[in-house]
Amino acid sequence: MILLENLTKYYPSTAGKQFVFENINFTFPRGKNIAILGSNGAGKSTLFRIIAGSEYPNKGQVRTELSVSWPVALATGVHPLMTGRENTRFIGRVNGVANLDDYEKKVIEFSELGKKFDLPVRTYSSGMRSRLSFACCISIDFDVYLIDEATSVGDLQFRQKAKTALLNKKNIANIIMVSHDLSELELFCDSAVILHEGQLEFYDNLKHAIDIYKGL
Repeated sequence: MILLENLTKYYPSTAGKQFVFENINFTFPRGKNIAILGSNGAGKSTLFRIIAGSEYPNKGQVRTELSVSWPVALATGVHPLMTGRENTRFIGRVNGVANLDDYEKKVIEFSELGKKFDLPVRTYSSGMRSRLSFACCISIDFDVYLIDEATSVGDLQFRQKAKTALLNKKNIANIIMVSHDLSELELFCDSAVILHEGQLEFYDNLKHAIDIYKGL
């Protein structure tokens, strides 16, 4: 499970604190592939980043005993001055990968970077960075994968490859996903959490949740 305890997030403004949510207590159930739904500005991306640990709440905490990925499909977690290979081995060590050589081979094969794997990431295009980050993440066996616009990585062929890999992962792990594409949510998720007016509500049936979301 992923627990949100007294979670509060606000941004300062000239009109005072602008709360995204305040004192939220909520449990993401285990064994579910969950879509995060909410209207524009509801705070779903902020919540997603807090769960990922890439943004911090003003108060409260996220607690879990599960291993959670960084957001899949974003070019995060890679250092621009390090090569693809150096980034891969560093990420592997940080995430406790036992066999770094085997992990490196998986990332090279999946990312399809070829000789550019040994060039600094700062020389990569945005698509190449995303492919490296995606390959590094998908090659680690996490309990929960955080997915943000999962099929937007690389060209059409690579996007299909990424989609297939994620569909395989959802059979052995769980997914929490943010996407503007409802068909993508229906492909990867079976349930949903709706964030509305600073409150979270879980729905075991994704289609029912989408109907409610459309009516917000």
